[in-house]
Amino acid sequence: MPRFVTVAKTADIGPGERDVFEVEDYWIAVFNVGGQYYAIEDVCTHDDGPLAEGELYGYEIECPRHGARFDIRTGAVLRLPAVVPVKWFPTRVENDEIQVGLDD
Repeated sequence: MPRFVTVAKTADIGPGERDVFEVEDYWIAVFNVGGQYYAIEDVCTHDDGPLAEGELYGYEIECPRHGARFDIRTGAVLRLPAVVPVKWFPTRVENDEIQVGLDD
């Protein structure tokens, strides 16, 4: 069972927006798509680029460096040049707080 950590209030990340948070040893990008929150590590597995700076197409984030795409719901690779999934984190909302689950 993951340990959940509060990263923001729901009012801080509006629909279609994202923000990046330093949580322990990770830089985590949190996205709001249709009122649901998704979290992935903000590091492209192809060349360590900042994923949250890329364009978001529905549930796909495109790395701004070389165009690799990842599914923000699962971390899965959707387009080369990346071949390794990005780390994904479970999310939940408790009392208007966005929480990200970390492995212990």
